[in-house]
Amino acid sequence: MHVLKTAKKLLIMKKIAVISVFYLLMGNVFAQEAQSVRFGFQASPTWSWMRTDDKKIEGIGSNWGLKFGAIGEYYFAPNYAITTGLGFGLNQGGTIQNGYEKGVFWPKSDLSEPKFDTISMNTKLHYRINYVEIPIGLRMRGGSNEDSRIKFYAELPVFTLGFVTKSLGDIRGTNTQNTEDEDIRKDVNGLALSWGLGGGIEYEIATSATLVAGIAYQHLFTDTTSDSGSVLKDNVYEKENSKGTQRMLSVRIGIFF
Repeated sequence: MHVLKTAKKLLIMKKIAVISVFYLLMGNVFAQEAQSVRFGFQASPTWSWMRTDDKKIEGIGSNWGLKFGAIGEYYFAPNYAITTGLGFGLNQGGTIQNGYEKGVFWPKSDLSEPKFDTISMNTKLHYRINYVEIPIGLRMRGGSNEDSRIKFYAELPVFTLGFVTKSLGDIRGTNTQNTEDEDIRKDVNGLALSWGLGGGIEYEIATSATLVAGIAYQHLFTDTTSDSGSVLKDNVYEKENSKGTQRMLSVRIGIFF
């Protein structure tokens, strides 16, 4: 009986030891995971402009805007991370100019007056678009040494999925057809895909706080416009099917915790 009790005690002690080791190992894994993940926030002034592949529809103006939102990084190696986040892009877009005799560029939109439906040559169309954005990219960083408070980083590539939340348009450069704040959401593609790159510096201001400053470039490769309009060419209306894309520079300002 004494031997049986001793065996039971040894078995219980072994179970306790195994469970203790398991929790210690899991705790170590979670601690390492916590050290490899960073979260933060960014606010970035932007400068965006539009271009088309039609020589008669020229990009001539730019927009000042803002990007802001939450950002996160997962470091799968000491100096390499996968980045993602959720953000907002405000007042993105630019201005294009009609070079055809006449043009109908926003046919799906319910414009405030019928006279705005058809525009004349040299009329300027100003786009102001807001997005919800989900970026994902690869981040590399390094410094003079591991203990340095200052590190340099590069992000390449960065792919961004954008969803249009609001689109306003202005008509400019005419005598009788100028207008502002027209709702042109129906004539702007609701989905935007882009690639980009960037670089800058990090400065560790505290053990759990790092400031980030840099420059980023973003290039949309999907068509901003819906191509549902038409243009007058040699007294005949033809479908307007130019590809209008956006480019953007931003000054990245952020903080990681």
